[in-house]
Amino acid sequence: MRYRTVLLDRDGVINALVYHQDAGVIDAPFTRAQFRLLPRVPQAIRLLNDLGLRVAIVSNQPGIAKGHLKPEMLEWFDRAMLKQIQTAGAHIDRIFYCLHHPEAKVPALRRRCRCRKPQIGLLRQAAAELKIPLAECYMVGDGLPDLLAGTRAGCRTIFVGKWKCEICQFSEAPHIRPAFVAKDLWEASQLIRSEMGGLSLQTSPIRTRRIECC
Repeated sequence: MRYRTVLLDRDGVINALVYHQDAGVIDAPFTRAQFRLLPRVPQAIRLLNDLGLRVAIVSNQPGIAKGHLKPEMLEWFDRAMLKQIQTAGAHIDRIFYCLHHPEAKVPALRRRCRCRKPQIGLLRQAAAELKIPLAECYMVGDGLPDLLAGTRAGCRTIFVGKWKCEICQFSEAPHIRPAFVAKDLWEASQLIRSEMGGLSLQTSPIRTRRIECC
């Protein structure tokens, strides 16, 4: 199989997760001060670019729906992320967000949609926009929803983080196993390069733009 695209989750893969003490939860960043890229992320994306792979973000982003942040803050996160990535000579081809949540405080975003991972609507949208079969994609994520969506869509999955056989993880989907486990995106990019055997696919960069799922 010749893989041509890498689909990335955002929080926990590209940028750091945040412990929100007031709520006692680990979640996505809500403020500018909380948003920071994880180590070597721009370099990892540059490596994927150099291999000729398209790189897209497919991420659940319910923060607006839950009232944690305004749309302007999510847009600021995008600008900050892309600027740091571009400074390293790398680029993201597309960004796809699911903004919905079934218990949203914002009525317009309260729904049980087909784009929120572990559903595969967001991945299908990415494949359609990039004109690449999902079977030719890697799905890289740090959570079970990423692996479930990737597996259901026929992608090759890579888990980023510490893979632990905890009841809370495997009781929901004991049959799900990633193709690879990497400690971070840099290591995941190295695994992809190794699996490709040094092949470099020549593709043209696509204009970066943020696309919200519907």
